[in-house]
Amino acid sequence: MSATETPVPPTQSHPHESNGQPAFVPALIIIDMQNDFVSGSLAVPGAASIIDNINSLLDLPWRVRVATRDFHPDNHVSFAHTHGRPLLSKVVIYHPEDTKRASGIEQVMWPVHCVAHTNGADFVDGLDSKKFDVTVSKGTHSHIESYSAFMDIWGRNTTELPLILEELRVTDVFLVGLAGDYCVKYTAADAVQFGYKTWLLTDAVKSISNEEVALQEVSKKGVLLTTCREVIQRLGNGV
Repeated sequence: MSATETPVPPTQSHPHESNGQPAFVPALIIIDMQNDFVSGSLAVPGAASIIDNINSLLDLPWRVRVATRDFHPDNHVSFAHTHGRPLLSKVVIYHPEDTKRASGIEQVMWPVHCVAHTNGADFVDGLDSKKFDVTVSKGTHSHIESYSAFMDIWGRNTTELPLILEELRVTDVFLVGLAGDYCVKYTAADAVQFGYKTWLLTDAVKSISNEEVALQEVSKKGVLLTTCREVIQRLGNGV
């Protein structure tokens, strides 16, 4: 294990804290392993190479396995064609309720991707999606961008994920998927803000650009780095 990685607690150590709250209730969050992000219009380099690693985690004793997906309308605010702008240019966008345009956020103009009910939005072939317990969709509103699986980029609207984790009394979330420098990074940062001990599995994440930079960013926010091997060794003791 490298100096940047943190040991994962075994599943059956100290089953309850003194206040009656569970000490370790882990959830796996599989982020955006969809066709368009693996081999389609917005493919992440090396994305297919992490499918087997993600599959190797699915039979571990998670409290819940949550898969997230972009599920956009075809005129989504993140699409370059929606604005008539060049790909990868940037536009300042506003939440639709921000009528005074007080809180603009710079948005990258992406190619059309993960349009709801199309093949591009489907989970990638080879991923054992039958083992997912819940699927959380994001980016479903044409005027609202949502990188994080928890909430939109303005922090105004949450998905159902916070309630799912709260109801199941989850303490630790483990993140895998795409892309490390966008949806994984924003989900990890929000998980910390929501009070979860947050783990990112470095060998089950791929990024659009510089992966090391993304890992350094989340580490500074309190996200713990680990690997599939470490998680399997530790959580496998509880199977």
